[in-house]
Amino acid sequence: MLSNKEIVCPNNLLDVAHKKKGVKAAIVNAGLPLPMLSVQDAVDENLITPIFIGNKQEILKCAEQLKWDISSYEIIDEPVENNTAAIAAKLASEDKVKIIVKGHIHTDILMKEVLKREYNLLGKTRLSHIWHMTTTKDDKPLIITDGALNVLPNIKTKMHILRNVIDFSNRIGIERPKVAVLSATEEVLDSVPSSIDANEITKLAKGDNLNADVFGPLAFDNSISKKSAVIKGVKNIVAGEADVLLVPSVETGNSLVKMMIYFMGACAAGVVVGGKVPIVITSRSDEAQARLASIAAAVVALD
Repeated sequence: MLSNKEIVCPNNLLDVAHKKKGVKAAIVNAGLPLPMLSVQDAVDENLITPIFIGNKQEILKCAEQLKWDISSYEIIDEPVENNTAAIAAKLASEDKVKIIVKGHIHTDILMKEVLKREYNLLGKTRLSHIWHMTTTKDDKPLIITDGALNVLPNIKTKMHILRNVIDFSNRIGIERPKVAVLSATEEVLDSVPSSIDANEITKLAKGDNLNADVFGPLAFDNSISKKSAVIKGVKNIVAGEADVLLVPSVETGNSLVKMMIYFMGACAAGVVVGGKVPIVITSRSDEAQARLASIAAAVVALD
C-alpha cells in the first residue's frame, strides 16, 4: 500500500519563488547530508544564499562529500547543537537573514528560541504552520493548516491560522481561496465540538469580510469531492472545491499530510508563517525534494 512514487517539487511554488533571487537564509545546525543536499538544491535554483551555522568541520566535510564548493558562503562555527538556534534568531532579528531553515536540530528547541521576545520576531498574527501538498510537478496544491505547530487551537487561534493561510494562498496565485473548516461531519452537532467551532469560524470570517470563501463544518470527503458533496446534498461555494483544509487539531493535519506522503507520494512543502521571518521546519525523514519545496514556500511567504 505504501507508494513508491518519486516525490517531486512542484513548479507552481518554484515559479513564484524564482521571482525573489538569492534570499539570505540561516541554516540552523547544518552539516548532515540530507539537509545540506536540499540547501544545495535551493542554491542551484537561485532561491537562497545560505549562512551555515554549526560545526564548521562537519559542514565542510559534508559539502566535500556532496562535491559542493561552499567557500563563498559564510559559516558560523558553533559545535554545540542547541546554541545554533540562538545565532539564527539573532541574525533574523538584525535583518541579516530573511528566512530560517531547520537543519539537524529538534523543532521545539528552534521554535522556543525564535519565540523569545528579545528577538522581536513575532508579527501581528499568531505563528502557524502551512503544508502545501502536491503529487506531480504541475499539480494544483491542497493546502493543509495547521498540522505541525498549534496543537489544539481555540477559535481565536484558528482565526489567526485562517488569516495566515489566506495570505499565503494569495502569494501563490490563489486570489480568493476556498477554505473548508474541517470536522468529522458537515452538520453542527453538540457532540462534535469541532463542528461548533467550524460554524463559528464561518460566521466570523463572513463578518470580517476576509478575501476568501470560508465554510464549515465540512467533512473531508465533501470538502474535496464534488461527487460526495452532491450525494450528501451539501451545497455551498466551498463544498467539493476546497483549496485549503483548516483542520481542528494538529493530529488531524499531521495524519492527513503523512497519509498523502506515504500512500500517494505527495510532496509536502511545510513552512511556519505569521512572524517576521518564515521558518522551514522539515521532518528528519523528509526527502530532499520536499525540503527544497519547503524552502521555496518560505521564499514565497516573504513580504
